[in-house]
Amino acid sequence: MHLYSTDGEQMKYMLVGAVNLLALNKSEIDALNVFPVPDGDTGTNMYLTMLAGVKQARQVESGRISDVTTALARGCLMGARGNSGVILSQIFSGFAYALEGFNSAGAADIARAFASGAEAAYRAVGNPVEGTILTVCRETAVGLEKAAVRSKDPVRVFVLGYRAASRALARTPEQLPVLREAGVVDAGGQGLVVILEGIIQALKDAAARRNIELFDLAASQQKEFIGSRSRDFTTDIEFTYCTEFILMGRNIPMDTLRQELSPYGDCLLVVGDDQAAKVHIHSNHPGLVLECGLKYGAMQSVQISNMEEQSQEVRRITTATESKPLGVVAVGVGEGIATILQSMGVDAVIEGGQSMNPSAEQLLDAVNSVNAPAVILLPNNKNILLTARQAAAMADKEVHVVPAVSIPQAFAALLVYNPYAAAVENAAKMEGVLSEVKTGEVTMAVRDAVIEGQNIVKGNFIGIADDQLVAVSRRLDTLLLDLLQAMVDEDTGLLTLYYGAGLTGAEAQEVTGKLEEEFAGLDIELHYGGQPLYKFIVSVE
Repeated sequence: MHLYSTDGEQMKYMLVGAVNLLALNKSEIDALNVFPVPDGDTGTNMYLTMLAGVKQARQVESGRISDVTTALARGCLMGARGNSGVILSQIFSGFAYALEGFNSAGAADIARAFASGAEAAYRAVGNPVEGTILTVCRETAVGLEKAAVRSKDPVRVFVLGYRAASRALARTPEQLPVLREAGVVDAGGQGLVVILEGIIQALKDAAARRNIELFDLAASQQKEFIGSRSRDFTTDIEFTYCTEFILMGRNIPMDTLRQELSPYGDCLLVVGDDQAAKVHIHSNHPGLVLECGLKYGAMQSVQISNMEEQSQEVRRITTATESKPLGVVAVGVGEGIATILQSMGVDAVIEGGQSMNPSAEQLLDAVNSVNAPAVILLPNNKNILLTARQAAAMADKEVHVVPAVSIPQAFAALLVYNPYAAAVENAAKMEGVLSEVKTGEVTMAVRDAVIEGQNIVKGNFIGIADDQLVAVSRRLDTLLLDLLQAMVDEDTGLLTLYYGAGLTGAEAQEVTGKLEEEFAGLDIELHYGGQPLYKFIVSVE
């Protein structure tokens, strides 16, 4: 049985096969970590992202392939976790865009859709790096395009595309020295290869008239620590009118609309697609804003609010309402970390960090849970940064992502947070201090490895300073001392250590007590963090 054209139902079948195989291989993909530390999560992030998309796609009753891929893209957008998940969601968004309006798709159409997905993924990454999932996706598209010229059989076409992807994956260590030294291929690229293999298996099952069902291995939903407190506030308002509307039309030029609206105010958000766009802007000329929008479509849900009057009204609100002009959402893991974040003014703490990446939807829900028109979002992990930005783009309120990539950076940012100032002013000040703090992490090796010329044996303690391996030792106290000696310089005045769930307070005191003699001229503070995987998180200021 040969299927030379793929409709929506067949696409669902292919997607189920892909996500099922990804589920079976996610742990192996997680293990493809450059550092031999217990926080590899690329496979898990890609699986949970794709699972969210496939669940959405399976709910589509239409048999049109465009309806199914659009639902897939939306589900992945909301369910995206980690950088790899965000990139995967962008691949599917580009894929869906290329198939928009299609009832079914042939091999050449699928090849063009993969090329569109690769282009979307490259655009989504600020500084694209070759030797990653981006490269593998691009080479897959090239392989599919060449195969589609030679054959209309989707199985054969995908097999040739899979081979091109596998060859690209095998070359990733040649393109990234850090992969070559660690002896691994790119984890995201491996995930994409597994997805292609799952599609091929599903196509073969379809030809043999075998049915497959989706099995869900997803972990339970991560809980949220939500805490809020009322506070007094004032704000300097430069632009008086908060103007919002939904623009409906055809071929809405999103980039052009952003450019034309930008001179009219600040806090501009233009999100959606070329048929339905949500616009938010603070402006002194709402009439000009509306006229600009009307050039490209019809308006719905128009709202114009006088923020000066709102500000005066908010000052009269009682503490029972817990409303405020500005809120803060932060990502963190560990009871102690969450408590400290809340004590510094964070309204909602989302549990997440190494190996625990919240989805874009979870971050969006947290932003919406804060009773404030504007929110500062602190991702506090480099692998959550793209997800945070994606969540901010989907929000119906003003959201500023302060790109903190560690808990110490978040604490430094919160020290300059001023609840009386405007969101944009806070975001700028908070981002400005991120480079003033150094972050160190202590964990244990989960496999033997050679990293940056250092031999690591499974079970060794590892010291990492701002993503650079700087120390290895069999003893925790020795490792911590070596790590800090590499981080401390003549400008250092404060060492702060947060001990993890694997240590007792007495053990942490014993280990850190040995630092006082070595660093006698510095202030040393010890706090309970409760974070998993990492014995200590260290802040050097």
